[in-house]
This record gives sequence, structure tokens and C-alpha cells, in this order.
Amino acid sequence: MPTVDKLLLEEALQDSPQARSLLSVFEEDAGTLTDYTNQLLQAMQRVYGAQNEMCLATQQLSRQLLAYEKQNFALGKGDEEVISTLHYFSKVVDELNGLHTELAKQLADTMVLPVIQFREKDLTEVSTLKDLFGLASNEHDQSMAKYSRLPKKKENEKMKMEIVKEVAAARRKQHLSSLQYYCALNALQYRKRAAMMEPLIGFAHGQINFFKRGAEMFSKSMDGFLSSVKDMVQSIQVELEAEADKMRVSQQELLSVSESVYTPDIDVATAQINRNLIQKTGYLNLRNKTGLVTTTWERLYFFTQGGNLMCQPRGAVAGGLIQDLDNCSVMAVDCEDRRYCFQISTPSGKPGIILQAESRKEYEEWICAVNNISRQIYLTDNPEAVAIKLNQTALQAVTPITSFGKKQESSCSSQNIKNSDIEDDKIVPKATASIPETEELIVPGTPIQFDIVLPATEFLDQNRGGRRTNPFGETEDDAFPEAEDSLLQQMFIVRFLGSMAVKTDSTTEVIYEAMRQVLAARAIHNIFRMTESHLVVTSQTLRLIDPQTQVSRACFELTSVTQFAAHQENKRLVGFVIRVPESTGEESLSTYIFESNSEGEKICYAINLGKEIIEVQKAQ
Repeated sequence: MPTVDKLLLEEALQDSPQARSLLSVFEEDAGTLTDYTNQLLQAMQRVYGAQNEMCLATQQLSRQLLAYEKQNFALGKGDEEVISTLHYFSKVVDELNGLHTELAKQLADTMVLPVIQFREKDLTEVSTLKDLFGLASNEHDQSMAKYSRLPKKKENEKMKMEIVKEVAAARRKQHLSSLQYYCALNALQYRKRAAMMEPLIGFAHGQINFFKRGAEMFSKSMDGFLSSVKDMVQSIQVELEAEADKMRVSQQELLSVSESVYTPDIDVATAQINRNLIQKTGYLNLRNKTGLVTTTWERLYFFTQGGNLMCQPRGAVAGGLIQDLDNCSVMAVDCEDRRYCFQISTPSGKPGIILQAESRKEYEEWICAVNNISRQIYLTDNPEAVAIKLNQTALQAVTPITSFGKKQESSCSSQNIKNSDIEDDKIVPKATASIPETEELIVPGTPIQFDIVLPATEFLDQNRGGRRTNPFGETEDDAFPEAEDSLLQQMFIVRFLGSMAVKTDSTTEVIYEAMRQVLAARAIHNIFRMTESHLVVTSQTLRLIDPQTQVSRACFELTSVTQFAAHQENKRLVGFVIRVPESTGEESLSTYIFESNSEGEKICYAINLGKEIIEVQKAQ
């Protein structure tokens, strides 16, 4: 017998759009078979009931048998024997036209009853399992919606565990119902063949046994044919039983998996995260803006294709383009108190779509995959090897636009830009020609601060007695007193990456080494968030201002800035060294690293200009 198209039970748990699309083909075939079975049954009942119109009824039956070939079953593979057999039986029915007037009982037992049993048992079972599968899928979607709305607060752990159990139960229920539904649809491909054969065999045998002319009509021409058809039906039954046994064993194996298969984000600590992905698939929640302040979240199936992010809703034949990932940027975001959210921005920096992953593992793998694709690794001859090589250092895993693998021996300080004639006795030191060892610049194991924390005393001193901040971001005239007398005032948008103590400020190499260590630590510890601030450079101070509240987060005297530089390769990285006196009488050195929206050289030029103004004012 020819092979039969089957649904793969292994794909029942994933419930991907591809599996749903294939399932719709089987459902369409089952619906077509149901319609055809009802029509065939009506024809047979007419043969049974219309004794006085037997000729007309058998003619209709003959036409209906020929119509099987024209049904265009979506899964019609292997029906050639059925079609040829039905064609032959159609001829037989034509020959018997007008001869069957007293076959009511035998026709009812051998022809009409098997089709009724097939319809009431097999087709009804498929329809019932389809409804159960739909209910289980809806329950799973509802439980996933609850799970996706879980807040990050730890005091909700009890509610979280209840919802997680609900998700696992719903997912298991959906898996069980889908397996039963898949098995029934697979079995239907065999049963429909047998269901087409058995009633016709009974019909033929009834004709032979009932009429005295049966022996003359059928003995030689029909016995061998009916025997072969019976053997064919028996072979179909044997294949069905063998396939049913295989599906039962496979179903038991698939249902014997651990609860971790059904439970999302069950064990974050042991999750193996693949950071070398150049393609990724899976379900994500997509944030859609429905009004000025209202949003909705939709659970969709996403996959990457080349340099594109694609989305495919359930039931769709193919996916659609969501966003071009070439040269884009991705970062974790806080969004509506939901966990595992990240945002993909366009190459120009314009915010793009916001997505939510199901688990910590999926969240980090999606961010790494988008980062890898944004570098256009997929265009290389061996993208997997390139991704592994690029991600061997934690730095490149988090910042695709930065490369710290090389250091130029003759690196030039940024404060010399547009100021090549600065005297040697000025405050800003020049970079030395030789590159010191790392231990001479920064003590190994020096802790890194990834966020700017304003001390409480400084906050009180800064805001005590001050007037209300303008809600539109406009500061009062006395908000920053030094700005009134300052000959220089420039503002830059920056994001704070980190700060750490250093041993020396005699060379800009200490800034480059701090950049490398800060970004490497961010990648190793999966720290993606960055605090955005406005860096205001005046002829007296450097101020970091909160763009929302206009509150000063940090303030440094320009005279305490002893070294500053922008990275030679990644022009948006900039850093400076601050010398601060301690209570013990000694001085401490700290390096601050930022990422700017503009070139870091512009910030360095502004700092250098401020220092020149200070020198001129001292000389007067």
C-alpha cells in the first residue's frame, strides 16, 4: 500500500504555526470526508428505502461513486486503488439497475450500517476531539496571558506559583488533547479507505446471495475481484493497527517527559544560554499601541530569516516582515511591570518594537541573536564559526559596534583635538608613548559601579530651599548658579556605563582599559540597562542631569578632571578621570565611562575648551 500522510506527534507540544497549518490541511480533509460520507450514506439509504425507484437510486449511487475522484481531497495520496475500485463498482451498480427490489434487510445490514458506524464513531470522534483541542488551546492561551502579566515583585511569589502551575496544567492538557486529535486524524486516513470498501463488499455479496442470477452474473467476473478488494481492506486494517500501536507508544513516550517541558522559566540557574545564535524562533509577546496611553500585548510566533525579523500568526501560511535587523540595536527595557522585555531600535536610534520573552533563557538568547544578526554575521561563509569567535569575549556579546581587541601603541589623547599648541605646563596631561601594563593602571578585582547613585547628603544640599522644578523640563534661573557666569555651556546626551577606581591619571590608556573592563563586566553579568543623562559642560563644572526631573545626579569641578579621551574605534565611547581629595589627606582617582549620542571627541573638545577658559581666567 502507498504511504499515507501523517501528522508528526513530536510537533504537538511546540504548536508552531507550521504544525497548525498542516493540521488545517488534515481538518479540511476530514471535513471533505464528512461531507462525502454524508452524501454516500444518503445515496445508500435511498437504495434501501426506494424499492420502487431502485433503478433511479442505483444510478445516483453509481454517479456518487464516481464523484469520489473529483472530491480533490487535500490528502488524496494513495487513493488510486480506491478510485479504481469505485469505478469498477460503479459499472456493477449500473448492471444491477432494476434488479434489486427486495433487498431492504440485507442492504440495511451490510451496506448502510457500516457507513453509519463510520460516520457516528470515527467522524464524530474527530469532531469531538477537535472541539476539545480548541478548548484546551484557548485555556492555554488564557493561562499564558495571566503568566505574561505577572509582576516582578517578590511578594507575589504565591500568586506566581499558582499561575505557573495553571500554565503547566493547561499546557499538559493541550498537549494531551493535541496528541489524541493528531492520532485520530492520522487513523482517519486509513479508516476512510476501509469505510469506502466495506459497505460495497456487503452490497455486492448481498446481490450475489439474493438473486438466483447472482451465480451467472458474479461467479467468474466478481469473485476474484472481491477477494482482492477484501485483502486490500484487511491490509489497510493491519497497517492501521500497526500505526495505532506506534502512535500509542510514541504518545506515551512524549507524555512521560518531566514537568520542566510544560513549566516556563522553571530553573533559571541551570539554563544553558546559547550566545552564538544567528537565527532564532519562538513565541513572543508583541506590544501594540492602541491609543495615546493604551496598549495591548499579542502572543505571536517570531523567527529570523537572514537579516529580517519575521512574524507568523496562527493559521497563516507564511510570515510577514516585522523589522530589518541589519545594524539595529537591542536593549532590555522596563515596560508596564512585565518581565523579560526588550526593545529593538532602528540603526538611526529610533525606538522600534517592544517584545516580551517567556523565560529568562529565551530573553537572553533573543537579545544575543539579534545582536549577532545586526552585525550581518549571516552574510559570512561560516556564520556559526564567526559568531563563536566574536562572542569569545564578553565585550562583543553585548556591544556589537565596539571592538577593544587592539590598542594602538601611539594613541593620542582627545584633549589635543583642535588644540595642538597646548603648553606642557597646562593641567591636561598628554598621553605617553609607552603603554603601561594593566596592573599599573587598575588594581585587579577593582569593583565597578554600573549606576550613578547620588549620595543623600548631596541630594539634600542640592534641593534644600530650592524652588519647584518646572514640569516642562525648564529650570529656574538660579537652578545652576554657575551657569549664569559661565562663558561655556554645552549639553550632550549620554548613557552611563560604569565607573571604577584607578591607580594613575598620567596616561589615557587608563581610560581605554577602564572602558574594556566596564563593558566586559556588563556582558559577563548580563547588565543591559543604561542610565541616560544630560551632560552639561561649563567653564567650571561637569554636571549629569536627570532628563525627566532636571535634578543633578552628579557634579564634578572641571579642575578635578585630570584626564579625558574618546575611544579611537568606537567614537561614541568617552571617559574621564576625576581626582578627589579624601578625608585622610590623600587623593583618590576614579574613571567614569559613558556612551554618547554624538561623537565623544565633541565632549572632549568642550572639556578642553573649559579648561582653557580656566587657565585664561587664572592668568588675568
